[in-house]
Amino acid sequence: MTLLRPSMLACLVVLLSAGCASPNKFVGRPDVQYVDKGTLPPPGREDLILEQRSYLIGPFDTVKIDVYGVSDISQTAQVDASGKLALPLVGEIDASGRTTAELAGEIRRALMRYVRDPQVTVTADTVNQMVTVDGQVQKPGLYPVTGRMTLQRAVARAEGLTEYASANYVIVFRRVNKQQMAALYDLRAIRQGIYEDPEVFANDVIYVGENGGRRVFDAVLKTSPFLVSPLVAILQNR
Repeated sequence: MTLLRPSMLACLVVLLSAGCASPNKFVGRPDVQYVDKGTLPPPGREDLILEQRSYLIGPFDTVKIDVYGVSDISQTAQVDASGKLALPLVGEIDASGRTTAELAGEIRRALMRYVRDPQVTVTADTVNQMVTVDGQVQKPGLYPVTGRMTLQRAVARAEGLTEYASANYVIVFRRVNKQQMAALYDLRAIRQGIYEDPEVFANDVIYVGENGGRRVFDAVLKTSPFLVSPLVAILQNR
């Protein structure tokens, strides 16, 4: 077994960790402006608004309905499994897939037969729209989707990757127009700004793969720590 000199080993560590990317730009992201010195400027109002996405009501969500001056109709109600909502005077109404403003408008139109110029407000009380984060994350589970959520944020919700996670093997499963689809992402490249952080939606399933080689390497290292060279240790940690 050939061991590397300390100077050669140090150079190899730098090359493997830094790669060939230039420190002055993000490779593959010409839309990203690199700030060389100082801090990032604060976002404007428009920038903050763009980060938000309209909340769409889904099955089993709970909404609060207020009708000004009509206490009998004002209530908190839950959308059923089929996406419908039953209200006094209004009857059964489709709520799933609508924003709170759209649902308020629909309720208002139905009440105009009984109430003169009804003022209706609908707000989300309990949101049950979830994204599933599974695999090699600290806390696999279901996490609520509120506003705009991205892949990196979803993994952060699950408290990050485990020791044996394969950051370059992250799959997002999604159903689009009744077709099951999947895409493979490299979370390392996203973190480095090389690729855009993709948006995730309710009902998406995110799976973080396992670095099996690293798990095996750690097991061998624990049993035979003197049989593994420093170079192999570095390569297994990639």
